[in-house]
Amino acid sequence: MYNLIRHIISLLFLVLTLSTYASSYSFRGLSETDGLSDLTVSALYKDSLGYLWIGTATSIERFDGFRFKHYPIFGDNEKLKWVNVITETVGNQLWVGNDMGLWRVNKEQNKLDPFAPDIIKCGVRALLTDSEGTLYVGSENGLFVNRHNQLKRIAINPDILSPDNFIVDLGRGEANTLWILTRSQLYSMNLSTRKITLCPYDGKHKPDYTYRKIARIGSKLYLGTMEHGVIVYDIPTGQFSDSGIDLGSYIISALSSDGKDLLYVGTDGNGVHFVSVKEQQIIRSFRYEPGTSGGIRSNSVYSLLVDREGLMWVGFYQLGLDYTLYQSGLFSTYAYPPSFDSKEMPVRAISINDHERLIGSRNGLFYVDERAKRFKSFKSPQLRSNMIMCIYPFQGKYYIGTYGGGMYVLEPSTLSIRDFDSSQSTPFLKGHVFCVKADSEGCLWIATSMGLYRYKDGKQLNHYTNSNSKLPEGNVFDICFDSTGKGWICTANGLCIWDPSTRSLKADVFPEGFIHKEKVRTVYEGSDHELYFLPDKGPIFISDLSMTNFRRFQPGTPLEGKDAMFMIEDREEWLWIGTNLGLYRYDKKSTFVPYNFVDGLPSSIFITCFPVIDSFGTIWFGNSKGLIYLTRDLRDEKGNNAYPLAITDVYVNGKEAFYPIVQKEGKDYKVSLEPSHKNLTICFSGFTYSDPVYMSYEYCMEGLDEGWQRLSGKSELTYYDLTPGKYQFKLRRIGEPESEISLSVVVASPFNAALWIIVLLLIVIACLGIAYYRKRTKQQLATDLAEASKSVVEEKYRKSNMSKEECRKLAAQLDALMQEKRLYINPDLKIADLATMLNISPYTLSYVFNQFLDKSYYDYLNDYRIAEFKRLINEDEYAKYTLTALAELCGFSSRTSFFRYFKKETGITPNEYIRSIGRTNEE
Repeated sequence: MYNLIRHIISLLFLVLTLSTYASSYSFRGLSETDGLSDLTVSALYKDSLGYLWIGTATSIERFDGFRFKHYPIFGDNEKLKWVNVITETVGNQLWVGNDMGLWRVNKEQNKLDPFAPDIIKCGVRALLTDSEGTLYVGSENGLFVNRHNQLKRIAINPDILSPDNFIVDLGRGEANTLWILTRSQLYSMNLSTRKITLCPYDGKHKPDYTYRKIARIGSKLYLGTMEHGVIVYDIPTGQFSDSGIDLGSYIISALSSDGKDLLYVGTDGNGVHFVSVKEQQIIRSFRYEPGTSGGIRSNSVYSLLVDREGLMWVGFYQLGLDYTLYQSGLFSTYAYPPSFDSKEMPVRAISINDHERLIGSRNGLFYVDERAKRFKSFKSPQLRSNMIMCIYPFQGKYYIGTYGGGMYVLEPSTLSIRDFDSSQSTPFLKGHVFCVKADSEGCLWIATSMGLYRYKDGKQLNHYTNSNSKLPEGNVFDICFDSTGKGWICTANGLCIWDPSTRSLKADVFPEGFIHKEKVRTVYEGSDHELYFLPDKGPIFISDLSMTNFRRFQPGTPLEGKDAMFMIEDREEWLWIGTNLGLYRYDKKSTFVPYNFVDGLPSSIFITCFPVIDSFGTIWFGNSKGLIYLTRDLRDEKGNNAYPLAITDVYVNGKEAFYPIVQKEGKDYKVSLEPSHKNLTICFSGFTYSDPVYMSYEYCMEGLDEGWQRLSGKSELTYYDLTPGKYQFKLRRIGEPESEISLSVVVASPFNAALWIIVLLLIVIACLGIAYYRKRTKQQLATDLAEASKSVVEEKYRKSNMSKEECRKLAAQLDALMQEKRLYINPDLKIADLATMLNISPYTLSYVFNQFLDKSYYDYLNDYRIAEFKRLINEDEYAKYTLTALAELCGFSSRTSFFRYFKKETGITPNEYIRSIGRTNEE
């Protein structure tokens, strides 16, 4: 008995779980035609701003839902470019691990910068971050921890060549634990003490597993292998076991989880699977199956991401990327599992109350009582026609009109159905019944293919035709009673009015220019008592109750060119308008909010099915692919987007702007352009990741656009021939003023630029003239001074009685002192200090420099410093020093004096000298 109950509970859980994940997934594929530069997708990551980062065999790609930005990986070995992992640290800093090492994304310069290549000289397979910005790097040579740009290596095994140091994945655990997965072992590390502990296998023999991925749910770790599927490690007991789940492939290429119950498993050979660990079974699979549509394009899955919004991204080998199109879930398609599902059903008529749903389609009539848990369908032969045209609740019963099968009455208490009036074969047994409505007197009005009927208490009071009344000829489609009691009757050949005061139909009361001669689908009265006439073709017609003031919708609205099928007003007094090409919400002024696939609509095609607002305020609509309803209050939807709008790129004259976009504050951006930058393309994204054709925005470039303009199916705009000045570009989601962002554009004035160029040229010419004059004067003065100095020096040293032998000995002592004490490394060394060390006067030492050595004191010191530099540059211990640091070590007081004297003495720069000897200390 216990087992039976347990199995029943499990079955119920499975049904609920399957219903939860039974929603259809629509995939979009990305390949080279969409801008993806490499079709082997090996890593996926969505950052905090909403961008998707894609790792391939040769590059990193940034995707915003519309465009790719390419970050190539440079190197001689193509095999080592393969990207293994991407992650993000605080401040939206992106990190990339590939078989060459660790890289940082430099977004300012649109490139990848290698990080610590002299330390991490091997492939990086795993990256993990924490909230404090620490980056844990799992490499082929152990674990590296980068904290505040201080990198430290932690060896799993002291033997650097040990395979235990080959880390394939990292996982964060509870209680300050880091899980480390190597090719063949599982380890845990205490993040406080950095102590690493092996998780040993039980038994005498270690299984021959090659690990690849790790995921954690609760107290269990799930380890993806290359040949044995998924292995389970129970943390409390330390036991390894087989998962027991047949995935159809033993090669696990991707593994992650929702942290609660689901494992997301990618296989190389059998697609993608969602696994419930509680039920130990697959609840959803995505595979490529030849001859079918709607699935993924390949079973060779190389990377898998289920992001924060629930979108699934699948990377393939040589086939690019597939992802599920985003739907907000604002609308949902009604189902009552397992008995009824309206998906793909064209719904033509509905009646909804607190617990009963009656749905009419082309496939019959369906009754659902959710409170009593009752369901019943009515089809041929029980019905003479399966095409239901209308459903009307009246006095505890439902009146059903069909196309070609007459009219029925449904008794909900017994779920029995009967003919409405069998005494009249046509139209109530064989004809078409399009509409049933009740007036304020309790009479039923029935619009049919044989005219208009009026019944009360089951008895016919009137039958109006074009021969006995003012009713226009042809089918009668609808009758609508306004707040004054008048009835507006819509026929195939125009309108007429039921006048309750005269109890007659009138067709000659319409003013000139009214819509009464057209085929009108229905009439709706809003809370402001304006009447909206929905014609079969053409724009909506609006009139007051007295037909004194009337007009048509102005052209230029989103409804232009579309046929309105129905209209209903919500509690916020906005109108919902269903058309043959979309659903719109209208504020009765100028704002139209479109709804489409992104919002959960199964189809943009609506048919004539009048909506219903239930007692909870939920609006129900009949759609060509199901019965749909609003799932939540629209007032809660304002600003309820996962990511804000963003300006992603700016192109000038067809090329990316030289000046980067500067994000000033939150939603404000700025870009400055040169006078020649006349053509500006602005790219943007809302990071919705649905089909681009459904994206809708409003924009305005102040000074160029007249008010807000609508844009659909695109995510970029181009303005041509911009004149110099300041511009303000504004963008927002339709119907969401709070989503607005702006881009300030400044185009420099060519007149000012030319004027400044002229002024600068004049200044330069003047300065050159003055400099030339001063130079000539200085040269003449220098010549005179040199001659005078020469005679002074000669006169000065003529009095010295030092012999050449004495000078030679003193020079030798000087050289010995310099070599022994390395006095030249002191930048503050004075000639007087040197003379004191030699026990001679500064005058005598100056005589040796100038008359015997034929060089100045400072040239003498700098020669030693240059020699010292050449010595240090060849020492390995100084390989990491910059030129500035080396110059200081040699005694130069500044980088400038070092470069100047080096070039003077050697004829080349220090950088050229370094390159000539194969060193790398350049700067």
